[in-house]
Amino acid sequence: MATYGEALALVQLLENELLRRRPHIQRHADYYRGRQRLAFASDQFRKFHGERYHDFADNWTQVVADSPVERLTVNGVQPSGMTEADKESWRVWQMNALDADSQLGFLGAVNSARSFVLVWGNPDDPETPEVTFEDAAQCIIAYEPGSRRKRRAALKRWDDGFSSYATLYLPDEVWKFERPIIYMPQRTPQMQSVEDEMKREWTPRELAEPNPQPNPMGVVPMVELPNRPSLSDEPISDIAGVVAMQDAVNLLWAQLFTAADYASFPQRIVLGAEVPEIPILDDKGQIVGSRPVDLERFAVDRVMFFTGDDVKVTEWTAANLEAYTSVIEVAVGHIAAQTRTPQHYLIGKMANLSGDALIAAETGLVKRVEEKQIWFGQALREMFRLIALAQGDEGKAKAIASGQVLWADSQSRSIAQLTDSLLKLKQIGFPFEFLAQRFGLTPTEVADLMDMRDKEMQADPMGALTQMMAHNPTQGDANVESASEGAPEAA
Repeated sequence: MATYGEALALVQLLENELLRRRPHIQRHADYYRGRQRLAFASDQFRKFHGERYHDFADNWTQVVADSPVERLTVNGVQPSGMTEADKESWRVWQMNALDADSQLGFLGAVNSARSFVLVWGNPDDPETPEVTFEDAAQCIIAYEPGSRRKRRAALKRWDDGFSSYATLYLPDEVWKFERPIIYMPQRTPQMQSVEDEMKREWTPRELAEPNPQPNPMGVVPMVELPNRPSLSDEPISDIAGVVAMQDAVNLLWAQLFTAADYASFPQRIVLGAEVPEIPILDDKGQIVGSRPVDLERFAVDRVMFFTGDDVKVTEWTAANLEAYTSVIEVAVGHIAAQTRTPQHYLIGKMANLSGDALIAAETGLVKRVEEKQIWFGQALREMFRLIALAQGDEGKAKAIASGQVLWADSQSRSIAQLTDSLLKLKQIGFPFEFLAQRFGLTPTEVADLMDMRDKEMQADPMGALTQMMAHNPTQGDANVESASEGAPEAA
C-alpha cells in the first residue's frame, strides 16, 4: 500500500518522463499525417518560397507505417495444453471491438515506438472486462529495476476540457488525481505564473468510489507494445529513420516545381537592341513623347518588334526537370531499402512479374511483420492473461501466460497459391482444422466450419468417404476395411 505522498511523487516522476517523450511522439504523428517542414533548404530559398510549400508533402512515411500494420491481424490466443483457441478470450476481444482497435494500437506503436493496452473490470458487465488500446502520448509504465517485463506502476495522463487527469495503477491499488490545466491563454503572464505554482500540485479526484481503490487483479493492468526494442535503449519508431529522406524528397519537389515555374520553357533573349518604346500622342494625333513597352505584357502576348542594325535573338534552353525526378526515385529507393518496404508499394510501377517474384520482393516486409508479431504477441499474451485475471480465472491466466497468440498469415498470396499449398499439406497428413486455420479463418469461423463439415459428412457419409480416399488413399482403405469387418457375413 502506497501512502498519498508516495503516490503523488510517483505520478510526478512518471509525468515528467511522459512529457519528455511527447515531442518525439508529436513529430512522428505530424509526419505520418503529412504535416512536414521544409528542411535542407537554403535561407534564400526558404525566404522566397518557404511559404508557398508550407502545406506540401510527398508523404512516404504513411506508406512505410501502414505497410506492416495491414498484415498484422490477430486470430485468437491458444492457452498452453489446449489444441484450439480459447473461445472466451476471443469473445471478450470481439465485445471490446478489438478487431478494429487493435489496428489503431499497432499503428500507434509503429509510429510512436510504443503503444499500450489497458485491462480493467466493467461494472456494467462483470463477465466482460474493458480492454482499450492507449496512445503513447498519454501512458507510461515503470518497470522493476533490471527487468523489461515486471511492471511496478503505470500512469495514464490526459486533458479534458479545463482539467488534467491522472490515474496511477499499482499492483494492489489505483489512485486517481486531477488538476486544472496549467496553461490558460486568457491570463496575463504575471497571473499565469502565480496560478501555475498553485495548480502544479495534483489533488485526489472527487469520486463516488473509493480513492484509492483496491486492484483485485494483483498486477499492474497495463501492458506496453514496444516497436523494435533494444537491450539498453528506447524502442524505435519506423518513421524515425524515414524523416531525413522524407525532408530531402520534399525539398527536391519544391525545387522542381520552382524550376518548372521559372525555367521550364526556353527563354528568348534579345541582344543589341534598346528597349522598345511606344509613342505618346496628343489629342490631335501628334507624337509628343514615348514610353517603354510593358515587358510583362510581352510575356502574355508573345509578340514584340525590335529595330536596329545589330539586333540578335537567341535563347536559353529549358531546365532539365528529369534531373530532379531521377534523384527523387533514388531517394524513394533508399526509403524502400532502409525500411524493407517493397518498392512496388512506393514506386507504383509493376512489371510483368510472376507470383514467386512478387513473394520474393515482399520477403523483407514479411520478416519485418514477423518481428513485430513476436514483440506485440508477447504483450497481447499478457493482455489475455490480464483478461483471465479480471474474470477471476487464475488457472486460465497461468495457461495463457505460456500459450501463444494466433496471427493471420503475413504473406500476401493468391487464392490459387494458398489452396495449392494447403492441398499439399493435406496430402502429407495435416488435419483439416489446422488447414482451416492456415487459410486465415478466425477461431469462431473454424469452429463453424468444423460443424458444417460434420453435418455434411452425416448427411452423405459415402461422399465424405470418397473425398477422404481421394486425398489419402491409405486412410480410405483402412476405413473401408474397418467398415467391412463390422459388416455381417452373407448367409
